Amino acid sequence: MSKGHAWVLGATGQIGRAAVGSLVEDGWEVTAASRGGGGDGSWDAGVRTVALDRDEDGALAAALGDGCDVLVDMVAYGEQHARQLTALADRIGSAVVVSSGAVYEDESGRSFDTQGDPDGAPRYPVPIPESQATVAPGGATYATRKIRLERDLLAAGDALPVTLLRAGAVHGPHCRSPRELYFVKRALDGRTRRVLAYRGTSRFHPVHSSNVAELIRLSALRPGSRVLNAADPQAPTVAEIGEAVDAVLGRSARTVLMPGAATPEGVGDTPWSTPHPVVYDMSAAERELGYRAVTGYADSLPETVEWIAGQLTDRDWTDAYPAMVRAYGTGLFDYAAEDAWLERYDREA
Repeated sequence: MSKGHAWVLGATGQIGRAAVGSLVEDGWEVTAASRGGGGDGSWDAGVRTVALDRDEDGALAAALGDGCDVLVDMVAYGEQHARQLTALADRIGSAVVVSSGAVYEDESGRSFDTQGDPDGAPRYPVPIPESQATVAPGGATYATRKIRLERDLLAAGDALPVTLLRAGAVHGPHCRSPRELYFVKRALDGRTRRVLAYRGTSRFHPVHSSNVAELIRLSALRPGSRVLNAADPQAPTVAEIGEAVDAVLGRSARTVLMPGAATPEGVGDTPWSTPHPVVYDMSAAERELGYRAVTGYADSLPETVEWIAGQLTDRDWTDAYPAMVRAYGTGLFDYAAEDAWLERYDREA
């Protein structure tokens, strides 16, 4: 017997693909909506696919028809999307919406948005509970738009129960900006040394797409208005991640540790680099949903590495991962600057 009808917005994205599969396996009838209207080869044939631009006036309402038992939204930002969902509350039994751990700020008001400022790196408690302060809602940044979305949806909780999942650093196949590319490409390029800022101790808590999908599945079964963190069981250091990628590829590189921040040219900088740990508390999800992670970081890594390497076949990384270029620039692989720094390091050692 079906558990009901689940509607998934952003279904062909990294988390969406995993969420559709998880919901189908759990007995839901699923409609998978995305801009292109495509599907995934791993999905059950019974998944209904819909092409939808949610920002087109009236498009979501028309596509939703008589409604659904649960709507899962991977791609909601800001008050416009909150207003769009709450306007359809009479047709949506409950919702599960992906937010971000980027909404948190520390006791001095520092957040991901202030990282570029002098002494702007946030110093969060370890681990970060959902009760931690957040940035002010607004429309200027990714974080302020996400918290605006959260506040508006929670305020409408009587009409639309919604679980908001504050995701960590998402990893797994189909990522448009895979942080693991930093180590995978270096290994494939034959780099024998890597330089890591902050002595390689940076921790930016990852979450595998299948673990987010499990939180979505459990939230769909237990509707309510709540905010929960979404993270893996482990928060490895950046040095440990590099070693784990090497192990998957059967390569070995020596890690050179910088005592402080990266150079102005970006030598030592990685997609995980932060002077202070960012680790999320998962006890609320365990308590409220009975959540248990589907996988851990190291266990999931071989599939991720294989997918990343496959995208690089006969292509420059900038063509394979244009979103990575937009997010981080090309300095992540400035080997000339790295070699120059290593030459100075060797002379001074």
